[in-house]
Amino acid sequence: MKTVLVFLLTVILVHALERGRDYEKDKVCKELAHLGKDDFRTLSLILYSRKFSSGTFEQVSQLVQEVVSLTEECCAEGADPDCYDNRTSALSAKSCESDSPFPVHEGTPECCTRQGLERKLCMAALSHQAQEFPTYVEPTNDEICEAFRKDPRGFADLFLYEYSSNYGQVPLPLLVAYTKSYLSMVGSCCTSPGPTKCFLKERLKIRNLSLLTTVSNQLCSQHAAYGREKSRLSHLIKLAQKVPTVDLKDVLPLAENITVMLSKCCESTSEDCLAKELPEYTTKVCNNLSKKNSKFEDCCREKKDLRTFKCLYFMPAALPLKLPAFKLPTNTEVCDRRNTKALDQYTFELSRRTPVPEVFLSKILETTLRSFNECCESEDSAACFTDKGSQMKKELSSFVEKGQEVCADYSENTFTEYKKKLSERLRTKLPDATPTELASLVDKHSNLASKCCSINSPPRYCDAQIDAEMKDTLQS
Repeated sequence: MKTVLVFLLTVILVHALERGRDYEKDKVCKELAHLGKDDFRTLSLILYSRKFSSGTFEQVSQLVQEVVSLTEECCAEGADPDCYDNRTSALSAKSCESDSPFPVHEGTPECCTRQGLERKLCMAALSHQAQEFPTYVEPTNDEICEAFRKDPRGFADLFLYEYSSNYGQVPLPLLVAYTKSYLSMVGSCCTSPGPTKCFLKERLKIRNLSLLTTVSNQLCSQHAAYGREKSRLSHLIKLAQKVPTVDLKDVLPLAENITVMLSKCCESTSEDCLAKELPEYTTKVCNNLSKKNSKFEDCCREKKDLRTFKCLYFMPAALPLKLPAFKLPTNTEVCDRRNTKALDQYTFELSRRTPVPEVFLSKILETTLRSFNECCESEDSAACFTDKGSQMKKELSSFVEKGQEVCADYSENTFTEYKKKLSERLRTKLPDATPTELASLVDKHSNLASKCCSINSPPRYCDAQIDAEMKDTLQS
């Protein structure tokens, strides 16, 4: 596995095969020789499925076929010294054809206006946005074995594509480890005399690895979408909402701990980075908060393993505290670049008072922090804070109102009951709306709620949807 990771994470096949430099060619050729064609091809399929997650299976397979063929030909003994550069140039040229069989990307036309190495580097930088809503559904045992017996390699290829494209934010070594374990299970169980019993036994063996894979995809997806600092504030918001009765000092270190952990592990070359770090983080959370909140205590009763972390991570927000409004920080507190305490305190106080999901609060905080920065850079920051203070409060109120309109009652009710209560609220708010208009609004709001009103909603999707909602609100 160590050699595999060197291949995956220092060569980065996607870039190396398209740059045409001798030292990169040598690296790739050494790995091909060490791994063999089959493992090289498997790892290429995983990488390109992650990179082009919106591409079809046929498009990704065609690209992998070209890459493996190129590598085999140009790494063969006695190959033309210009083979690698010529073949990678031909590959990038083929990507520019109108009927290219490779994954489509909106940035391809721009790359195709360039020449030589510049075009290859441009092509190498292209990738699709990771999927925030995985759609992969595991087939039944019978369906798995039927497909496997019919075409073992075809089954493996399709699984690697579907899983890797759906869970593209899983740390690469972990993704390789899980898919390898899964295919090993399929190979063993579909050739055993008792497949059902075998699957039950083998799934128990890889249960933690499977859970770690799906949890890490969500953790790393949110971390990648937000970036380090916004991710830190996001975790602070969630903790403040889950346990609003504690002080900032109880939750701020935990928000910082998980942010450091994800910065380290989501791009780590170690397969077991999260497997080691998550239990340690879980222990810190339980030590800090289990005696201060009954729900945290319930989660922490069990062994401090991945299931405990999942219980803590997916815990819904508690009811917010009814406290006096918290004032905006002053210019002297905010404009000291070395001091984030005032902003952290403001984020914490706002979160524990406000009954809207983290994605809404992160959105308004982004706007607020931008306004703070603009004021700090102005000639008279004190006057700027005074002038913009009322506008920031108005924007905050508007965001909170929209969040409550969409998300009120969502987490406490079934989806059917939520839609019924939503319809009643909208009917009261819009008494002149026709039944058709009301039904359309209910469908629109409930669709947004189903994706953006939970504690760990997908940031990119929800950010765009909240923008659209706020735009409609301003225009109406």
